[in-house]
Amino acid sequence: MASSSFNAQQIILSVVIAASLFTLTQSATIVVGGSENWRYGYNYTEWAANTAPFYFQDTLVFKYDNTTAHSVYMLPNLWSYLECDFSKAKLLSNPAQGGGDGFQFVLNQWRVFYFASGEGNDCKDGLMKLVVVPWPRF
Repeated sequence: MASSSFNAQQIILSVVIAASLFTLTQSATIVVGGSENWRYGYNYTEWAANTAPFYFQDTLVFKYDNTTAHSVYMLPNLWSYLECDFSKAKLLSNPAQGGGDGFQFVLNQWRVFYFASGEGNDCKDGLMKLVVVPWPRF
């Protein structure tokens, strides 16, 4: 009997410790591109590699000048991302939504996120595309 009571106490203690660790970590708000914001000609692949890791529940902020047409799409897969194919992409933010505080997107799933601007040559020639893989916080 004593060993089952001890095991139950260990389990309860483990759950309490895990819960307290999750409450100690907070999500971050990250401006995509940092001080460069979301703009034509900036290398977001390099920026993401230097900024990673990204975590589950972090918020990405896409800020862009409303005088130049940019947008934010979520692409469905790697092929669409590589080819800048927006045929099955989901528009998240149109050209008018990037001013001021910008458009915010919460990384609320554990999956690969593919983002790109769908205006003109932003994706293909302007490097305005980004891959983010959020990690769980421990």
